[in-house]
Amino acid sequence: MANSETPPAARRIAGLVLACALLLGVLLLSVAVGSKVIPLTTVIDALLHSTGKGDAYVIWDLRIPRTAVGFSVGLALGAAGALIQALTRNPLADPGILGVAAGAEFFVALGIALFGVTSISGYVWFAFAGALVVTVLVYLIGSAGGGGVDPVQLTLAGVALSAVLSGVVSGMVLADQETFDQMRSWYAGSIVDRGWDVLLPVMPFFGVGALLAVLAVGPLNAIALGDDLARSLGAQVMRTRVLVVVAVTLLAGGATAISGPVVFVGLIVPHIARWFTGPDQRWILAYTLVLAPALVLGSDIIGRIVVRPGELPVGIVSAFVGGPVLILLVRRAKASGL
Repeated sequence: MANSETPPAARRIAGLVLACALLLGVLLLSVAVGSKVIPLTTVIDALLHSTGKGDAYVIWDLRIPRTAVGFSVGLALGAAGALIQALTRNPLADPGILGVAAGAEFFVALGIALFGVTSISGYVWFAFAGALVVTVLVYLIGSAGGGGVDPVQLTLAGVALSAVLSGVVSGMVLADQETFDQMRSWYAGSIVDRGWDVLLPVMPFFGVGALLAVLAVGPLNAIALGDDLARSLGAQVMRTRVLVVVAVTLLAGGATAISGPVVFVGLIVPHIARWFTGPDQRWILAYTLVLAPALVLGSDIIGRIVVRPGELPVGIVSAFVGGPVLILLVRRAKASGL
């Protein structure tokens, strides 16, 4: 533990190094641990000498792609959560506040009901389209009135539209049990059976979203001081807000399209990061990009082993893990304040 005389930057760097070590360990566990018990020596041998058969097939064709999906989903959700909390200046905001999850859910339900979509690869594009369409609609509603994008209006528009769409989907599910059965795995938030065929088409959207996040994170420090002061410091408030909305849409929309709604990741990880870094959004984003994948992969590992030989979806495990952690964090003023 760093002493009180350690410069803040040194403490942040040391913490980030430890977080990277934690992520590396979780990545290795994600490959080594699963619902099927494979000895560690066999795992190492399979990694070094892939035969494409038996345990080597499980490692290379099932666990490694699944680990990559979990890493990408966690990174995207965490970054989106950090951005939306900074934009709205609301420590309880998460990517769903822009209607991302509700839009994805609504379009997946439409895809199943109207077009008979049954595969994960089909869900991805309907979910991603829904996230994009609904987020644009929320943005238009939140910017109505000619005064630009107001964070409060944006929040209210997202919450209201999400409630409406969730109600419509619930009605569709009740009216057609088959629709619910086909949505079950995706809606629970799962990365089971997700591989390169689902991840690679969404990666360009993740890349653009990550680039926009990096461009927007600096001005967000000034915007946290208030719009007027931010403008006096040279920050382009409107441009930054647009960048953040687009970045959140691409990141959270892509992640939700792949895995379904995985709750708490975008909400609690920026809290944890803020606890160690303070209010600097650049450091918060850096920590979040490391800790959020660790949370998703850790939850997935727990889900693989607690009900062997079955599995729990990562969305359910993250809710069990995230709920108590969130309660502890929000009780600490240092952690919950923006």
